[in-house]
Amino acid sequence: MSYEGKMLEDLAMPTRKDVEHALLKTLFNHNGVIKEFATGEEIVTEIANDFNLDEKQRTVVLERIYRKENRIVKTALWHRLLYRAADSLAKDKLVSRPTTTILLTKKKEWMLTENGYDEALKLLNIPKAQKEFLSTKSFEVQKIVKKLKETVRPDNYDPIDKNKKFIKTTRDAVLRTRGFRQAVIEAYDYKCAVCGMKLNSPNSSFWEVEAAHIVPHSSMGKDDIWNGLSLCRLHHWAFDVGWFTLLDDYTVKASSKLNHLPKGYGQMGEYNFSRQLTDNSSKLFLPKRKEMFPHVNSIRWHREKFFIEQNRGER
Repeated sequence: MSYEGKMLEDLAMPTRKDVEHALLKTLFNHNGVIKEFATGEEIVTEIANDFNLDEKQRTVVLERIYRKENRIVKTALWHRLLYRAADSLAKDKLVSRPTTTILLTKKKEWMLTENGYDEALKLLNIPKAQKEFLSTKSFEVQKIVKKLKETVRPDNYDPIDKNKKFIKTTRDAVLRTRGFRQAVIEAYDYKCAVCGMKLNSPNSSFWEVEAAHIVPHSSMGKDDIWNGLSLCRLHHWAFDVGWFTLLDDYTVKASSKLNHLPKGYGQMGEYNFSRQLTDNSSKLFLPKRKEMFPHVNSIRWHREKFFIEQNRGER
């Protein structure tokens, strides 16, 4: 048995497999990314607490001879165990290494891959069907997000994908959908573009906002940021069914039919949904980067092809 193995056994340290599982679950609970395992990093203490490690298990130092420079290297045994577990996960393609992640996000972090994401869901007994709505990132989805954010905004944008086919749902199509969602809600800082609400679940796994297509999927709308809006569930529904649309200057244009709703409709305590939409000064909360604003061609399509159809006679 090696010197390191003997230390691990004598101190009754967790097995590498147990640490691998803990890392996958921790990555999931930290939005898919964690930093390296340096001294003082909160994640090092958090996982140690999960294993109820005592002070000696957390702080004991492993001494190794670095033969290339003929010197002794001292490393905290617990940190080394964490690194070895993460390195093993990377070899199994369950996480991306910091040297790889930094090329994508400019941050030196370990990140879940799609395979690692699935394994974490299995360990946490969370149905895979929830992946579409979870806030946790994966390396493959972030590649799509990066591409969507960095694509040059066209002047003459066509929001209709004439080549879109509804044959079967492929893995690439699912990743594209999740990439679109993540890119849109990140661009709007996880806020509803209409009411500005920003809220996530108590465990931080779900954001309340959704990525809405301006030109919907059913009309061959593209999965581009310029064809997307970050909307809370209420305003997403209201937009899709035609209660409001947008003008070219991003002012909200409400259906005049709101004025004829029965008394009490759209009322939530002191908040009046109808009045808020019909406020002529109501403009969207927009992304910080202008190139991520909804494209005027997408807006005009919704206003002219969809909104008017829903509200016959309004011009």
